[in-house]
Amino acid sequence: MRMLLLAALLPLAGVASAAPPAVAGLRLYAANCGEIAFENLSFFSDTGDYDGRPGRLVVPCYVIRHPKGTLLWDAGLGDSYVGKPGTLGPGVTVKVATSLVDELKAIGLAPADFSYVAFSHLHADHTGNANLFPAATWILNQTELAAAINVPPPFGVNAATFSGYAQAKQQLIDGDYDVFGDGTVRILRAPGHTPGHQVLVLKFRKAGNVILSGDLYHLRDSVANHRMPVINVSRADTLASMERVDRLVANLKARLVVEHDLGDFNSLPRFPAYLD
Repeated sequence: MRMLLLAALLPLAGVASAAPPAVAGLRLYAANCGEIAFENLSFFSDTGDYDGRPGRLVVPCYVIRHPKGTLLWDAGLGDSYVGKPGTLGPGVTVKVATSLVDELKAIGLAPADFSYVAFSHLHADHTGNANLFPAATWILNQTELAAAINVPPPFGVNAATFSGYAQAKQQLIDGDYDVFGDGTVRILRAPGHTPGHQVLVLKFRKAGNVILSGDLYHLRDSVANHRMPVINVSRADTLASMERVDRLVANLKARLVVEHDLGDFNSLPRFPAYLD
């Protein structure tokens, strides 16, 4: 009788569901976590290359599944925008069609299933859903975090969107970092856009090496000419980071994915399909 009573009460106690099955190899899922429309893209080149040109950027969230765990890389605009389009300033509008929580359901995951969250940097379009992951270990660049929690905050930062870091388990890093310890998922320093900006290098069995750019670049046609936004904190550091990534692309024969570029995003397998 006691066992029957316990069995009846367990569902009411909110017992966590079983963990998702482990994967055999590395997988990359690209979820659409919003779009930003600009009446004028001049913001993205300090040499006037985009003056007067309208455009649209995608805001991805990347799910990286590894045999040892699951990583979220960049957290999008935030599910609070679903059904409620907003603005980020004059001439800049945002929208989110589907919540990240619902997208994760399509691949059998919930926020509680994530081992790690990490960010290319802490601008608000990369941290919108971060607080959904209190059970994960937050991999945080110390330089980036120190700059982002200044009062008043730097341009583009909304500290409320990543306030959960204070209670979460943290892995603080200063430089390059091997997430799973086997060289397949590496966070690399690439400062300049922000003080602690980073890129992610992934090593797949089939697809080879892939580099997720963060905001080192925003548009595909910025890559060849090393164009940079007017708000970058250091032009010299940005150029050095661009040179580093250029050499990595060449030496690793890697595919560079410009995270915000709609064409690059659409070239990846359509969610819930994945790259492996």
